[in-house]
Formats: sequence, C-alpha cells, structure tokens
Amino acid sequence: MFHLCSRCQYRPAYCDQCGSQVLHDLVLPLRVLDFMKRRQLRIFSLRSRFVGLFDVSLFNKQQNQLMMAHLLRIADIWGLVFVFFVLHCAHGELTYTVQEELKHGSVIGNVAKDLGMDLGRLSARKARVEMEGNDKVYVGINMGSGSLMVAGRIDREELCGEKPTCFLKFDLILENPLELHRMSVQVQDINDNPPIFPKREIKLEITESTAKGARYRINAAQDADIGQNAVQNYILQQNANFLFSIQTTSSGSKYGELVLDKELDREDQNELRLLLTAVDGGSPPKSGTVVIHVTVLDANDNAPVFTESVYSAMLPENSPINTPVVTVSATDADEGLNGEVTYEFSRMSDKSQTFFSLDPKSGVITVTDNIDYEDGSKYEIVVEAKDGYGLSSEAKLIIDITDVNDNAPVIHLKSLSNPVPENAPPGTEVGIINVQDRDSEKNRQVRCSIQQNVPFKLVPSIKNYYSLVTTGQLDRELVSDYNITISATDEGSPPLSSSKTVQLSVADINDNPPVFEEQSYSAYVSENNKPGSTLCSVSARDPDWRQNGTVIYSLLPAEVNGASVSSYLSVNGDTGVIHAVRSFDYEQLRSFKVHVMARDNGSPPLSSNVTVSVFVSDVNDNSPQILYPAPEGSSFMTELVPKAAHGGSLVSKVIAVDADSGQNAWLSYQIVRSTDPGLFTIGVHSGEIRTQRDISESDSMKQNLIVAVKDNGQPSLSATCAMYLLISDNLAEVPELKDISYDDKNSKLTSYLIIALVCVSTFFLTFIIIVLGVRFCRRRKPRLLFDGAVAIPGAYLPPNYADVDGTGTLRSSYNYDAYLTTGSRTSDFKFVSSYNDNTLPSDQTLKKSPSEFADVFGSCDSSPEVGKSVLFTALQGFHLQDC
Repeated sequence: MFHLCSRCQYRPAYCDQCGSQVLHDLVLPLRVLDFMKRRQLRIFSLRSRFVGLFDVSLFNKQQNQLMMAHLLRIADIWGLVFVFFVLHCAHGELTYTVQEELKHGSVIGNVAKDLGMDLGRLSARKARVEMEGNDKVYVGINMGSGSLMVAGRIDREELCGEKPTCFLKFDLILENPLELHRMSVQVQDINDNPPIFPKREIKLEITESTAKGARYRINAAQDADIGQNAVQNYILQQNANFLFSIQTTSSGSKYGELVLDKELDREDQNELRLLLTAVDGGSPPKSGTVVIHVTVLDANDNAPVFTESVYSAMLPENSPINTPVVTVSATDADEGLNGEVTYEFSRMSDKSQTFFSLDPKSGVITVTDNIDYEDGSKYEIVVEAKDGYGLSSEAKLIIDITDVNDNAPVIHLKSLSNPVPENAPPGTEVGIINVQDRDSEKNRQVRCSIQQNVPFKLVPSIKNYYSLVTTGQLDRELVSDYNITISATDEGSPPLSSSKTVQLSVADINDNPPVFEEQSYSAYVSENNKPGSTLCSVSARDPDWRQNGTVIYSLLPAEVNGASVSSYLSVNGDTGVIHAVRSFDYEQLRSFKVHVMARDNGSPPLSSNVTVSVFVSDVNDNSPQILYPAPEGSSFMTELVPKAAHGGSLVSKVIAVDADSGQNAWLSYQIVRSTDPGLFTIGVHSGEIRTQRDISESDSMKQNLIVAVKDNGQPSLSATCAMYLLISDNLAEVPELKDISYDDKNSKLTSYLIIALVCVSTFFLTFIIIVLGVRFCRRRKPRLLFDGAVAIPGAYLPPNYADVDGTGTLRSSYNYDAYLTTGSRTSDFKFVSSYNDNTLPSDQTLKKSPSEFADVFGSCDSSPEVGKSVLFTALQGFHLQDC
C-alpha cells in the first residue's frame, strides 16, 4: 500500500492542501517496488522512444554528445513522472493472506486504506469485486469500513487440492471513471482433515506355524491437508505378537508393514484385532484408525488336556444303577478332526469293571451294579483321552464310597437305683446308660436327651456312656413315680433315632410339716355358755405318706387372764374339735387367743401352729348404771335453775352407762314422775333435761324429777334416779336450803366441797398442760370425750361399760363450762351444747376406749367403784350455767 506525504501526510501527486508545485517526498513500499520492476521494461521502452524522438527531430548523436546526455537526463525525469502517473491510474495488484475455513464476515484487509481512498469515494464509485474464473463469491467489500471480508466458505482442499500454494484471483472495479485493480488472496492451509485409511478393516490370515519376522504390507492413510498437516506417524496398538514398521517409497510417500515379532498360537488366541492409528502433524493433531483383523489358522500341535489331573467323587453306598458318578472332560486346543476327543478306561481292577462304565463321547462314568460300603470304600481308575490323530493324555479318578445311615442307635440300661429318696440332693447319680450305633464316622455320632418336664438329665461320661442324675429337689408329695424317656439320635442325614423308657419311684421321707387349711381360725361363743360346748374345729393336712402324714392336735401352753388356757378350752387330738371348758362372762373376758399345734408321727416329728381367736358375744345381763346424778343416799345433788330460763333451755343431764354392748347398751331416758309434769322434759336418747316453757313466778321453787333409764336388750333392763332442781338466781335467796337434808351426811358437804375444789383445780391445770403439749408437738391424737373446759373422760367410766362403734351408752360428745359458786354448799353442772359425731372438728377424734385416757388420768379405772367416786367428786364442784 502507498505511504502518505512526509510533509503534509496526503497522497503523492498534486497536493491540494499545501499547494506544492513539486513532487512530494515519497516512501514507496516493497509492493510498489515490485510493481515497478514488473513495469520496468515498459518504462525503458518509453524512455527509448522519447530519446529516439529527440535524436531524430533535433540532434545528431555524433555531433553533439553533450546535448544527448542532457536530453537523457530530461527523459529520465519525465519517465519517472510517467511511472507515477500510471501508478495513479492503475495502482498495481494487491495481495492478501487468509486462512481457510474462516467464518463469514471475517476481515481480510482494508482496501480503502491500501488504495488511499476515503470511504465516501469508495461508496460513490460503486466499488465491487469480480472473481476471476469462478462464479462463487468468496470475498466482499464492506462499504461502511472499506474492509475486505470473507463472503463464502474458503476450502483450500476444494480450491487447490494438493498444490503447495493456493491463490484466489479477483478484480476490484470502480466506476465513474472506470478503474480496475487486480487483487489476490493467498489461502493458507489449516489442519481441518484427519487421516483416512482406504478401508475400515484390514483382514489377514496367518498360520500358527508361521516363522518369526514375516512382514505384511498395510496401505497408507490419506490426508487432504498438506505439509506439516499431512500424515506424519503411525501407531500400532500394543500386543504380544506384532510390530509396525514405517516405510518410505522413492517418491517420498509413506506406508507401513506389520511384522510378526512372536510366533502365533491358535489354541491360545485364534484371532487378533489390532488397532492402527495414523496421526498428522497439525496442532492439535488429528488421527484416523483402522482395525487389522488377524485370523490364526490351526495346526495339529496339541494333545487333549483334562480339566483336572485327578478327579474325586463321593458316592453313597447302595446307589441305584445308572447313577452318574462323575464326568471327566478333556479339551484339545486344535480344531476340526485335530480337536475331536474320545475317552476310555486305561487301568482299573476287575472289581471296578463290574461297578462302573464310561461313555466314550461324553466322559460320563455311571454305576452298573450295587455298591456296598462294607465291600470297598475306595476305588482308583485311570481314564485316557485321545484326539483324531492319536495324541492322548491320562487322568486319575478316585471314587470314595460314603456310608449310608442305615442303623439306628441302641440304648442299654446298665444300672439303676430304684427307688430314690426324695431328699436326694441335685446331681445324685441314679443310673448309667450306654448307647451303641453300628454306623461309622458321623453316622455313629449319637446325641442323647430326655424330656424336659422331669428333674433328671444325662451327663456324658466315657465314650458312649451317660450318667442319669437329678437336676432338682425331688418331692414325692408332688410326683411319686417318673417315667423317664431317653432318646438317642445319630447325626446322619436323615438322622435315625430310638428311645427307651425307664421307670423310677421316689421314696418318702418326713419332710413336710402339717399345714392348716386356714391361716387363722375364729370362734364365736355367747357369754354364759354351757361348759363342754363346741366352739370350732381346726384341720391340718400332711402330704407325707403313712405315719409321716398322721396328724395329732394339741393346745400350746399359755395363760388367759392369769389362768392356764387349758382351764378355758380343750381340743380333740384326732379331730381338732375345740370345746369350752367353762362358762364365759362378756364383761370380764371379751376375747382371747390360743395356739393349736398339729404334729405328725414322723421321725423326727414335724409340727405347725395356728392361732384360734375366741370372741365372746354379749348377752343383756347388766342393768343400766346411772353415773349422774348420783343414786339416792350416796350424795346430796341439787341443780340450780335461773328464774329467767326460757322454754327449751338446757337444765341438766342424766348420764348413764350399760356394761353390755351393742343394742343391749342402747339407753333411753324417760321422766316417770315430776313435781310439775309440764315444766321439764328429757331427751329420749341424750338424757338432756330441758324446760318445756318459760319459768313463771307461780312455779314451785323446789322441783323433784324421777328419771328411768332403760336399755334395748331382750328382755329390757332399767334403773331410776332422782333429780332435785331449785328455781333461783342466787343461793342466798333460798335460806331454807340449809334445812334440806337427805341423810346424816349433809353436815359433811363443806369438807367435800373443799376436797372437790382442790381435785378439780388440779385436774383442770393438768388438762390444760396436756392439751398445750399435744398442740405444740402437732401430734394427731383423739381428744377427750368432751371438748371444753371440763370434760368427763372415758377413764371415769367403769371398766365394764363399753361404747363400741358409737352404739354404746355415751353416743355423743358434750361441751361443758364449770363455775364454782362461792359460799355455796352444793355445786351444779350445766350442759352448754352437744355435738354429734358427724359434726366433730376435723382435727379431733372421739375416744371410745377407756384405755386411751390412761395417759391423762393414770390408773383411775382400776375399779368401777374408784372410777365412780372420782367422777362424783368432780361433779360436786361445778355450777351449772347457760352460755
């Protein structure tokens, strides 16, 4: 391409920018110089003509040489001008280089820049490309950029084939004025074609006896590329028999030869498939492959070979005829007739010939007669294999006859200890067992066992001997005889077994004491019973045998209320019937316990005891006993009733007890006689005396009541008492009270009052201290019978008076307030309120047993008389008053 002016940077020739009248400084590229060389002949021809013109028209060469030299200088100058003029009009031929297979639109070069033409003029002059000798368009011009671009697929192999150089010729045509530029594009080869073999597979047949070094020509691979991109090397797949050698012809082409490097063995490998790869020199390299299929032809060079050198077979005795024993097999590596194998016996005994036969084709050996293990347990036979041309080999066959399990074990009882004592310890040997089996080896291995539900087991001893021993404690009372079944099973397949039953008895010993049928017995008898009456019967069983199981009954020595138990009861030694010896009194003895012993007649004897509880039931044989007021003649008792008492006010209470229990102690109260019948009433079950109406002035000051207390027994028993009441607000208002006298003991009331005061004070302080101590220790103990300042504890009741389950005499608890009236000769007791059992506070419990008050009152209940005297003395120090 042209270079620009060194001064103004525009095209040479006439410069419109700087207005120079002379030629610009030119720097011509090599292409222009080459163009000039090609046009040198034409320039010199023009120069000669120009010089010749001047020579003809103006001068004579012989006359004026100086003039000629001057003219030649002028001709050179004008020739140079003409050259530049021609270059300006034709511009010469431009050459570009491009690789084949470029994408459509790839830029080859910039035509506008190379021709020194701006883009506007290139488009205005309708520049186009005309291919030379080809209608297919390979290149085109981009009018926007002036670039020469790829317009179609350029395939060097299609355009030039195997030529070393490849050019595309075309013309660049400009119109207005018409201008032609010659251009060429040199197409460079790329590695776009792999090597290709003429065939996909090359087949060769080679005999296995071919000697080493044999050569087999392989046609060369073809590659459409040239130069370095053509085939450069061949690679043969690695193998043990062949090598590949590359050869070059006189014309320079290459081919290969397959060389046998190791002899072939058809029996080892009857065909080979080798992969040959041709590789070109491109980057990256491409390759082509071909498969060389070598078929190895057979030669009779192998004898038959058995699969095993020694065959072994296990054959059960008594196998059926035609039973296959073993199949021998030999192979011949040859083929065809060379590889046909037949079998026959080579060496065998006469005995073996009667038992076995051999199939010459299949090699199957079968049984031909009955085989007995006892006649022979092992046979050895030699078998020979031959091919069609007489080559042979031998193998040994060993047949082991196995024993059949056809004999069951036999059990022999060698010794037996019968009977065996039931106290025999575990592990005691009671018998010896021997087991025999006629079979051999595994078939004679015997396992012995017994059933699981007997306390015996078999312990292996010497060889086939077993000991029969106990595994647990025997008990004749549970099982007295055992049928022990012994089973023997061998380890054959299928196993055979046999069994034997051994009878064994257990001898009794006195090892069980008599056992009562019940853990305890209870006997119930009414008081006042007749001596000798039957109370109950005890029974014991002894599971031992005969005299060891005979039971005798007796009473164990003991005391009941300080007396011997035999003075109360007796027992029949044979039947166990218990009789009463005396009559019982419920009030003195309510229940007691005795122990009965049952003993057997064993040696030594064994015994057991049982407790018999005797309960005495109550009979209504005690009349009610009135505790308050005291019976007539025992003390002087007077109750003070306020004048302002209204109807329903509590005046006093009659307290009575009954030594009986249950309904025999259910008491009812009734006023049988009174001074004023309509003034007072008494509670039927509580004994509380209340006013029926308000007291008026007209009522008598002195009121006498006769109260009857009756129990609920059959027949009913009763008692009566007298109640003296004074209607007054103050004892001082009743001066005549001093004259009231019931007996000669009234003179002693003052001293009794002092004694009662001291006792009540002491009792009250003791009671307060105990209550505070109980509350401080937070102990949940039942409280006294009456929850109040003064209570009547159960300890004051006579010991023979019972209150059982709220059904006795005192069925409710009462609250009392006691006040001592100063200067009075008598003291009265006031009932404030009563509580039913169902309304007791949750932290209190009504005490019902006299013994529960022992901690508070000591031994005050030592006798009924002492209890009553203390109660009466305490009651004499109280003054009854309403709340």
